[in-house]
Amino acid sequence: MHLDPLSCALFVVAAFTLAGIVQTLWLRTELSRRFTMPLDGGRSFCGKRIFGDNKTPRGFIVMVPAAALAFAGLYLLLTTLQPAWTDGVWALTGFQFFALGGIASFGFMLGEIPNSFLKRQLGVPPGGAPRGRLARLAAFCGDRLDSILGMLLAMSLVVPTPWKMWMFVLVIGPGVHLLFSVALFSLGVKRRWA
Repeated sequence: MHLDPLSCALFVVAAFTLAGIVQTLWLRTELSRRFTMPLDGGRSFCGKRIFGDNKTPRGFIVMVPAAALAFAGLYLLLTTLQPAWTDGVWALTGFQFFALGGIASFGFMLGEIPNSFLKRQLGVPPGGAPRGRLARLAAFCGDRLDSILGMLLAMSLVVPTPWKMWMFVLVIGPGVHLLFSVALFSLGVKRRWA
């Protein structure tokens, strides 16, 4: 089967949007607050925190299974409603889509880690923005692209990911990611939306 980069990109963005909605609802619960222990355990590197207090297992706990279910569920829904809607995406089974969603979301979550490490080493507080217009712009772009690049890299380890698919996801994804940042800010989960 021939992969259509736009179909693949739209499938991935739609599945991550569904998973993002679930994660947003999870982050609003009291139960999720029990998992706010920092991933770095409070440790430092060169006198500065490794990742900071905002990098916790809280997001991993729901995002990975939510994305796995979203990938499989979206595939099953589309093939039930109109099988032609899955033309151009990967020829996988429902279980394989489940596994792909889990791998993609794990990459998505891990993609944020290097950016957090870099910002802590540069003295940017967790949830804060760097000083200076150029630094703020670089951080804004990094915050929108880091997890998307992590997701695309993880997916490319297990399925073909055409370069045009990367381009479509890198154009569409940051806008959707920004909408979730605004939603999390509005709900009081994040301290800033940008």
